[in-house]
Amino acid sequence: MPQSHRTPWTARFAGLCRNHWRTIVVCLALIVLIAILEEVLFSDIVRMDQLAYWLVVLHMRTDWLTPVMTSVTNLAAPVPLLVMLVIVAAFAPGRRPGWCCALNLVLVVALNELLKYIVHRPRPDGFRLISEVGYSFPSGHSMVSMAFFGLLVWMIWRYERDRTMRVLWSLFFGAVIFMVGFSRIYLGVHYASDVVAGFCVSLVWLAFYTRVVAPLFLPKPANPRHSSALAARIAPEKAARPDPTMDTAMWNTTPDVPPEPRHRRTERDR
Repeated sequence: MPQSHRTPWTARFAGLCRNHWRTIVVCLALIVLIAILEEVLFSDIVRMDQLAYWLVVLHMRTDWLTPVMTSVTNLAAPVPLLVMLVIVAAFAPGRRPGWCCALNLVLVVALNELLKYIVHRPRPDGFRLISEVGYSFPSGHSMVSMAFFGLLVWMIWRYERDRTMRVLWSLFFGAVIFMVGFSRIYLGVHYASDVVAGFCVSLVWLAFYTRVVAPLFLPKPANPRHSSALAARIAPEKAARPDPTMDTAMWNTTPDVPPEPRHRRTERDR
C-alpha cells in the first residue's frame, strides 16, 4: 500500500480507544481497585491515606469550609437523591427513566453494603467532624454519587443534542461526584482509599448497567451526531460503487474499442 494512503498509528490507536473505551475504563478501575484492596487487607498503613490526611485534614480544614463540605456531602443523602429521582422521572426521555435511575441506586446501595460486610474495615477515628456508623470500605457516598450522577452523565451524552450543554452538564455532575468524595475525606468519616475504591466499583458497575439494564428502560438515542458520523464513514464507499438502480452504461467510462480483425489476430498468433 502506498505510504500516502496508510493511516498513522496514532489515528489507529485513537480509533481503537474510541471503540473500546468502556473496556479500557473497566480494566483501569479494576486494576486500581485490586491494588487498593490488597493494601487495605494486607497492610496496616495505606500511603494514600497518610498523604490525604496530611493534605486535607491537617492543612485544608477551616471554619468556613466545614459547613460547605457538610452541605456537599448531603448531596448523596437519601432526601436529595429522592428529589432528583422525581425530577428525572418527570423530565428525562424514555419509557421509565425514573425507574432506571431508582433501580440503579438501589442495586448500588446493596452492593456497597455487601462489600462493607466482606471487608470489615473500621472508620477513621479521632478526627471526625460528623457522626457516622457502619464500616468504612468502600465509601457509600462515593459509590452512590458516582453511580447516580454518572448515570445522569451517560444519559446526557446519549440524548442531549447540544454539544455545549452536554459538556457543561457533564462537567457539573463530574464536579459533584468529586466534591462528594472529597467531602468524606475532609469530614474525617472515610479514608482516601475508601473514596477511590468506591469510585472504581461504581465505574465498573456503570459499565455493566448502561450496557445491559439501562437500554431496557430507555429508547435508542435520536442524536444527529451518531447518524452524521455514520454517514461520513459510508459516503466514500457509496460514492465508489455504482447505484444498482441506475443504468450500468452510465458508469462505463472506458471508450468502446472495435475488435481486432480476425485474420490479423490469427497471423500474429502464428
